[in-house]
Amino acid sequence: MAITTITISSKGQVVIPKEIRDELHWDTGHELTIETTESGLLLKSSAKEKKIRLEDLRGFFKYDGPPVLIESLCNPVDYTNDWEESEKRSR
Repeated sequence: MAITTITISSKGQVVIPKEIRDELHWDTGHELTIETTESGLLLKSSAKEKKIRLEDLRGFFKYDGPPVLIESLCNPVDYTNDWEESEKRSR
């Protein structure tokens, strides 16, 4: 988490530093909510969250191994060896 000091402009505006906007994934036009609290202000992302499309997730999980055939992905998973190994470890 980044911590920084900012200054209020003569128009009452503040600039959220780029490193913080990047960390929170706040792009231009992103709506924020500001609330007063006992200790100051709370600035948070609005309840209106952008819906993520399936296409946006492409490449989200990285796999550095050899290519996997689609046929092998469609095969049922055999958990018997995993169960036997966990039983041996618990003894």
